[in-house]
Amino acid sequence: MAIWEWALEAYARPGVPEACLKLQDEHGQNVSLLLWAVHAETKDSALLSRAAEAARAWDQAALVPLRQVRRTLKAPLPPVDDDARLSFREDVKAVELAAERLLLETLEGLTRRQSGAHALDALMAASAAWGTPAPADALAQLAAALG
Repeated sequence: MAIWEWALEAYARPGVPEACLKLQDEHGQNVSLLLWAVHAETKDSALLSRAAEAARAWDQAALVPLRQVRRTLKAPLPPVDDDARLSFREDVKAVELAAERLLLETLEGLTRRQSGAHALDALMAASAAWGTPAPADALAQLAAALG
């Protein structure tokens, strides 16, 4: 299954959105990198390092700025019409999702073979490759939600 379809299915599972947002907002993790590592079943440090570099660059160039704009547009911004603001916010959200999809597909292009790492092992390795590792319990929560 292609990574985007897999990620959409995974994100629809109970507990996955909450675990992902916690890892992103409270622990500074890149959710796309984490999900890709689970999908790729990898804990290969060299591969994860290359993937983390790519994710960091894309985060800085596209995802973080888009996320900031989307979140800023959540609150009223007088004199901008609320309906127009919310409609524009949805447009930004769609572009943000397209940027996440592009990152996931880019990461998928780094490897086509799965090495068989269990979800928690892949999450722990990806989190460490990203930088300061997220707490093991937060990663375990996502691994459990992913099944």
